[in-house]
Amino acid sequence: MAKERVVFVCENCGVSFPKWMGRCTACNEWSTLVESVEIKKAAHPSRDATLAIPYSEIDISPADRMETGFSEIDRLLGGGLVRGSLVLVGGDPGIGKSTLMLQVASGLQRSGQKVLYVSGEESPAQVKLRGNRIGLTGDPLFMLPVRDMDAIEAEVARLRPSVLILDSIQTMMNPNMLSVPGSITQVREATNRLLVLAKEQGVACFIIGHITKDGAIAGPKSLEHMVDAVLYFEGDRLHSNRILRVQKNRFGSASELCLFTMEENGLQPVTNPSLALLKERPAGSSGSVVACCIEGTQSLCFEIQALVSSGVLGNPRRMTEGLDHNRVAMLLAVMEKRLGCHLGGEDVFINVPGGLYIDDPGLDLPVVAAVWSSLRRKPVDPHTAVFGEIGLAGEVRAVSSCDKRIAEAKALGFHRIVMPATNLQTREREEDHIELLGVRNLKDSLEHIMVNS
Repeated sequence: MAKERVVFVCENCGVSFPKWMGRCTACNEWSTLVESVEIKKAAHPSRDATLAIPYSEIDISPADRMETGFSEIDRLLGGGLVRGSLVLVGGDPGIGKSTLMLQVASGLQRSGQKVLYVSGEESPAQVKLRGNRIGLTGDPLFMLPVRDMDAIEAEVARLRPSVLILDSIQTMMNPNMLSVPGSITQVREATNRLLVLAKEQGVACFIIGHITKDGAIAGPKSLEHMVDAVLYFEGDRLHSNRILRVQKNRFGSASELCLFTMEENGLQPVTNPSLALLKERPAGSSGSVVACCIEGTQSLCFEIQALVSSGVLGNPRRMTEGLDHNRVAMLLAVMEKRLGCHLGGEDVFINVPGGLYIDDPGLDLPVVAAVWSSLRRKPVDPHTAVFGEIGLAGEVRAVSSCDKRIAEAKALGFHRIVMPATNLQTREREEDHIELLGVRNLKDSLEHIMVNS
């Protein structure tokens, strides 16, 4: 017989407590405990329980995948959508999550897959208006405007769809629970039921999740550990560029990203992100450097901009956009110590145009070169691309995936690459039509970068 008891669940981390407290002792957040009813059923071991499988007999044949109609999204997912997988798509409100999922539904139904789209936030008419704008047709796409998980499970059992899209997880509810939709208890319960549904019936599920005001997906610990993949939408609603980034993927590489542009007919993938990001690069301007980085398995070339200007004495400003602020502060300290730069009374602004956020250590050398160029008011050689990690002693250290970085810069027409000497020494072949310069410290690096300026 089922037993009920009242518990208090933290909306931030999901830990439950027998009584209310002002602060959650697990995550140290204040006023996050909400009352909920926990239902426990008596455990009855099944006689038909699944027996343990010998490790040597486990089948590791390739997973059955479906094409989504977006080659870039198929690449992010590791080669296509795996049947029975659970994928979480998160991002800011209005960033384009619902539009992207409708476009994915359109691509799946064009390939003959039956798709069930559950809308808990919008009416079918509102969804269809957006669908008509992006060219979405009808069959075999089905709409279900409900929030009840029982009704969703019943409809999945009746239709037997290949793909289930849930918009959004914060609106779903279990009618047997007294907590309101959107609470950590309801979100966790709904995701758990979807997980069982996906694994038992082989239905691939996309669930859309909104982020909280601190920038995290609501119920992050519960959801991220339960789903198979996490895709996060980044970008500014006032900017045309959108970035879809993989934060977790059990069926492929993590840290992949895809660049989209928002147009009248929906989100359009950018096939050559490096070319698009460098399209508006100013020619002959100081403080502009082209960097080569690696995101997942993809190589990118983009611009790093720096501006050094006179600031208020004793209170200089350090502002970064698209880079880790603490990492940039460390690089500025290395410049002062190893290059003799006096930045104590200078404001330093560093920006990565295009809405990107990159944490590749190979961006250290381009950042220093951009700051040095702006400080000395000398432009960088426009035909030179740069990458390399910098240590506290001012040495230039090797980075990973050197060949991919070089190939991307070469394809874009750069004539010279300044790179770590260790990477250059370990390369077995030479490149044609491009000059590779290996450097060991900051002073040598800046001499090569500014040589033609």
